Amino acid sequence: MPPVLLSLSHDFADALPALARPWSADPAPDPRLLVLNEGLAAEMGLDAAFLRSPAGVALLVGAALPEGAQPVAQAYAGHQFGGFSPRLGDGRALLLGEVAAPDGSLRDLHLKGSGPTPFARAGDGLAAVGPMLREYVMSEAMHALGIPTTRSLAVVATGRDVLRETALPGAVLVRTAASHLRVGSVEFARGTGDIDVLRAVVDYAISRHHPAAADDDVPALGLFRAVVHAQADLVAQWMLVGFIHGVMNTDNVTLSGETIDYGPCAFLDAYDPATVYSSIDTGGRYAYGSQPYIAEWNLARLAEAMLPLFDDELERAVELAQEALAEFRPRFAAARTAGMRCKLGLRVADDEVEALAGDFHEMLGRARADYTSTFRALSDAARGDDSGVEAALGGDPALAGWLDRWRALGPDPGAMDAANPIYVPRNHLVEEALAAATAGDLEPLGWLTTVLSTPFTARAGAERYAQPAGPDFAAGYRTFCGT
Repeated sequence: MPPVLLSLSHDFADALPALARPWSADPAPDPRLLVLNEGLAAEMGLDAAFLRSPAGVALLVGAALPEGAQPVAQAYAGHQFGGFSPRLGDGRALLLGEVAAPDGSLRDLHLKGSGPTPFARAGDGLAAVGPMLREYVMSEAMHALGIPTTRSLAVVATGRDVLRETALPGAVLVRTAASHLRVGSVEFARGTGDIDVLRAVVDYAISRHHPAAADDDVPALGLFRAVVHAQADLVAQWMLVGFIHGVMNTDNVTLSGETIDYGPCAFLDAYDPATVYSSIDTGGRYAYGSQPYIAEWNLARLAEAMLPLFDDELERAVELAQEALAEFRPRFAAARTAGMRCKLGLRVADDEVEALAGDFHEMLGRARADYTSTFRALSDAARGDDSGVEAALGGDPALAGWLDRWRALGPDPGAMDAANPIYVPRNHLVEEALAAATAGDLEPLGWLTTVLSTPFTARAGAERYAQPAGPDFAAGYRTFCGT
């Protein structure tokens, strides 16, 4: 086999050996490239032609790595549905190393579904084609929407079946990220009882993601504040496009502020803040409307783990943590209001935006209107055509007065077009594409990813991609984590 045309550093493993277990991917009997993100490859300075070659595909499943590469499974802890697990870690994932991108940044090259690790907890460590392609579709759609996210470089079929309810074709996802540091990484470090390990994780996170925090009087507190701000901004962006993460455990909250883990995620169809799609969220903990509150709760757990670095006196450390955490709500509110101002096409004060947005969401809820298409119909209303929004809201008697108030403020339809997507990953279309791909037909997936790559621009012939599912599909729809 020719040499691997790629260099991988082992920055994380060198800096944080206590959180890195050297490991190797399981062999893939018959690896076959299903999809390659050539645009992302170019951004990372990778040769797409090489990645499509047999040597490149071997690299993408961890079978043939560059000289000097040191793949590791990462250790982390996590609060899962409110309960603390002190030792989780990459049970079916592997950090191959970091790529130095042309812009000078480090990007993790990470496998998911590459076999069991010491953190597998009796799991098989494998993944099926459908869930890995779901992550590919969802993460790239989020990127196209302008939302910070981990990204998907490739999905490779392994030639091995994976046993779930039935036998399914196996696959490996190749994921990239600013890093895979998460709240759970800090929780794990705190759980070692070694303050030097905790400090090393915090220092590494500062240097890699939030370097300005190093100039803070208390750098650890500067990092915490930066993560609070990043997560407030991120969750506000989720809410503005109707995204439901589905499993907001602390091990799925990145310190960088990127969205991670697209297991039981989905997008809203009918607007209802109580919407839950995840099959494992039986209590509705991670419902759409609860996401800001859960994010704040998760950040409180991060603060608890970092307390020894805030101040030697516990009472003072808690006080500093509370002051920093208190910035979450106003930061989230400001980010959401700014986004809603764009969605409504306005240049007015916050209170006017919030009043109009609140009343519009009440109408959405009463009609159980489709979130994405109803907001997009407002662009037509700004141009004088009310038919779409009237149909979506079912003739709500409050609509006429609302439209009068809104139009009096001079909404800009062009600004609205740039803020309200036509296309999001419609749940029924995602399932349709994944079912076809699992059966060997990748064409529906190709069309879907193409349409989602330009979510704000209408495409001729793509009308069905903008249409919500029928009520029968939406009523029973559930998502699964894929393990």
